[in-house]
Amino acid sequence: MNLGKIKLSQLRALVAIATTQNFSEAALELNLSQSTISHSIAALESELGIVVVNRGRHGASLTPVGEAICVKAQQMLQSLEDIGQLASQERGVEGGHVRIVAFRSMASNVLPGAIAKLHATYPNIQVTITEMDELREFQQALTEGKADITVAELLPDEDFETLPVINDPCIGLVPPHYPISTPQLTWDHLYEYPLITSVHGSCTNRINRALKQVVPRIDVEYRVRTDSTIVGMVTQGLGIGILHQLSAHPIPKDVRVMQLPFQVFRPLGVSWPKNALLSPAVYAFLDVLKTLQAYPAA
Repeated sequence: MNLGKIKLSQLRALVAIATTQNFSEAALELNLSQSTISHSIAALESELGIVVVNRGRHGASLTPVGEAICVKAQQMLQSLEDIGQLASQERGVEGGHVRIVAFRSMASNVLPGAIAKLHATYPNIQVTITEMDELREFQQALTEGKADITVAELLPDEDFETLPVINDPCIGLVPPHYPISTPQLTWDHLYEYPLITSVHGSCTNRINRALKQVVPRIDVEYRVRTDSTIVGMVTQGLGIGILHQLSAHPIPKDVRVMQLPFQVFRPLGVSWPKNALLSPAVYAFLDVLKTLQAYPAA
């Protein structure tokens, strides 16, 4: 006996006959011809070497061993249906998985609220977040299929679809003991006090372009990698921190937040590859992010 030759269609035919007690009605239930049902049962009996269905003029009934086999067949078919449901959940909004790479500032300040709102409607969607710093890392994660979307600075629109969420301004963080009485920082303040900024390319380039507006050029005293280090240095009175507002949080209560004598914004939002086949779970998450848009003109 070679059980490997038993087909699911044969088991479905057996279960249908157990339900309908008739070959023709079983065929109607499965949308097959009566001869196909008859052939399936005959092939099953041939593979097992036993009779599983009693045939009579007034219908069909399962033999005792046929009834026992039918119970096992129903369990197998139910397991198969369960597998299909699991796969459907993974593809759909009832389940699924959204893989995000994000700036720390977005991961800390924007994504928790978005995920909470998503789970209020779709509690079974799984979300994973990986924090990164450089735009080239974000592009690589998308092109290599390691992430579905990025939540960071918008990537170049010639290669990626984008959804703007926040236009994040640069601000000045001022140590509590600096004797600055004006409502905002002036160019003279930036000449007078040490400046602290980030080493990251996009942020540094924007600030450098702004500082080149004046002559002589204003130099930056400290360039550091992490935003929290900038905030910590400001707290210790080492200089005025210039960084994007979202990156500054949480801001210590004794540190002053002041406007700069120039305006610099970074466009933050969601990016994904053009022509990407996004899952329903990812589309559901994008719909949530659309409701969070706070994108004033620069």
